[in-house]
Amino acid sequence: MIVKLTVENALQAKSEIERLESQGYDDDDIYIFAHDPRRQHDIAEALDAEDPDSGFMTKLKNLTTSRGDQLRSEMQSVGLTKEEADQYEEELDKGKLLIVAKKD
Repeated sequence: MIVKLTVENALQAKSEIERLESQGYDDDDIYIFAHDPRRQHDIAEALDAEDPDSGFMTKLKNLTTSRGDQLRSEMQSVGLTKEEADQYEEELDKGKLLIVAKKD
């Protein structure tokens, strides 16, 4: 099962990630996509990733801040179709973040 969510900012991302974890998704199952590499700091701050005891540090290993073909390829590698990857890239163009969670 794949869950796809778009959020406006890193604080909303944190809330959605916590909700996904409460539904049984592990850190390794959750991916965050953003266009702007500068958003990585905002995301890290919102997820308390600077604090190794927070449990959110591992989320950053599943954070992608690329663009274009590379971004769409990475989206497809976690289970999105080409059409979905194209659609969600348009959302990222608007400054949103994409969260993808998948369970086997």
